[in-house]
Amino acid sequence: MNAEVISISSDTVFTHKAWHDTSAGIKEIKYPMAADPSGKLAYAFGVLVEGGEAVLTPDEGLALRGTFIIDPAGVLRSMEINDNSMGRKGAEALRKLQMAQYVETHKGQVCPASWEPGDDTLEPGLDLVGKL
Repeated sequence: MNAEVISISSDTVFTHKAWHDTSAGIKEIKYPMAADPSGKLAYAFGVLVEGGEAVLTPDEGLALRGTFIIDPAGVLRSMEINDNSMGRKGAEALRKLQMAQYVETHKGQVCPASWEPGDDTLEPGLDLVGKL
């Protein structure tokens, strides 16, 4: 796919190690898990839950679940941010990556909402208005 996957959480590297050592599913992950205990990356990506009050709520200081697709030029192509009670589907992230790669190599084309690799794409124009 010519893409790099990195997992980042606000946990410490020690928490990641303990999680890796005790979870069969996490042991199988083949991509790097980066630690962001300071929350600087979470803040930069807009997923850090912050409060503006003197007393922190239980959720403040945590990071929401975010998936970001960034192209080789550093341009954000897709982002999805979910509440921590909602999981994400890896196949959907893969589909979004495939769309981003397709439109990068097929200038002027647009992938419709339900596009899958091999499906037809659209060429945007006024003739499509009201037809989709």
